[in-house]
Amino acid sequence: MSTIVLATRNAGKIAELHRILSGIDVTGLDAYPDAPEVPETELTFEGNALLKARAIAAHTGLPAVADDSGLCVDALNGMPGVLSARWSGRFGDASGDKDDANLRLVLDQLGDVADGQRGGAFVCAAALVVPGGVEHCVEGRMRGTIVRAPRGTGGFGYDPIFLPDGESRTTAEMPPDAKDAISHRGRAFRALAELLPQALAAAGRC
Repeated sequence: MSTIVLATRNAGKIAELHRILSGIDVTGLDAYPDAPEVPETELTFEGNALLKARAIAAHTGLPAVADDSGLCVDALNGMPGVLSARWSGRFGDASGDKDDANLRLVLDQLGDVADGQRGGAFVCAAALVVPGGVEHCVEGRMRGTIVRAPRGTGGFGYDPIFLPDGESRTTAEMPPDAKDAISHRGRAFRALAELLPQALAAAGRC
């Protein structure tokens, strides 16, 4: 099977995808230092995932997998959504810890929201683009509740404040394998992995 390029430099995400796509020959963008930074200019997770996968497939000449994911909070009308990684804007850049700044802003915005109204979901769109025109995009979701204070040191992003439905631990308190089994990213990439052999065969890459 052809090498698959993961269109990300996020170390936490690369480690997670290596676990989820176990058995598939994958590499991150660290192997391609001249690969372009692709701005997330689309208004949907699917649009951004495809945008990044197309750009990296064109640059490397290899099949590329990309995702766009984020936290959609019911009380914030589905936001931060596609803006999750840059929700705190310039404040996050100035603070030096963008993940923490984004997380704290969401907690502040939900400060007066009652416990029963703090629902939300992590959403992930995962895209595969194979040079030659084969494209697939799938979505995974994980419903849960936004807790009032961060808990746990695992994961990244909003993991310390997200309590999955049916769990007593935030996603930052869960062991990696347990998180992968139920996460939005795990669900999306497992679905995408099922499509890989047929997609690569259709493009003559197997």
